[in-house]
Amino acid sequence: MLFGKPKRKVKRILIVEDEPLTAFDNETTLKDDGYEVVETLDGFDEALKAIEREPVDLILSDVRLRSQQTGIDLARAAKERGIPTLFATGQAYPHAREVAIGCLMKPYSEKQLKAAIESVDRLLQGGKVKVPKGLQLFHPETGEPV
Repeated sequence: MLFGKPKRKVKRILIVEDEPLTAFDNETTLKDDGYEVVETLDGFDEALKAIEREPVDLILSDVRLRSQQTGIDLARAAKERGIPTLFATGQAYPHAREVAIGCLMKPYSEKQLKAAIESVDRLLQGGKVKVPKGLQLFHPETGEPV
């Protein structure tokens, strides 16, 4: 596309975050940027039900959730269904590359969140990605760092 925004692969995002203010900010930021937020939830069980009933292009999830199961458990379940997960967390997970497409470290700004989602989108489309500050990305098939 010569002018305007490029075509997105990531259009429908499920937000799973146990901090209400962060969840609200993420939802507002993503909606304002033209994404469809499928739902904003704070627990594993609700998120699992959402991905079973709704098409989702990407899950934006914290590692720690309100429920006993974690964002890691959710990322594993999502990966089995072919849905990539981007962790947005203050708690680094050393094995993120095994279950997620990336990890955005808290605290992050609106600009960093938007850049992270755009980078994930480019990566999923097979494009070259310049990884923004605060983001780790992993190749969707190999798990190798980008």
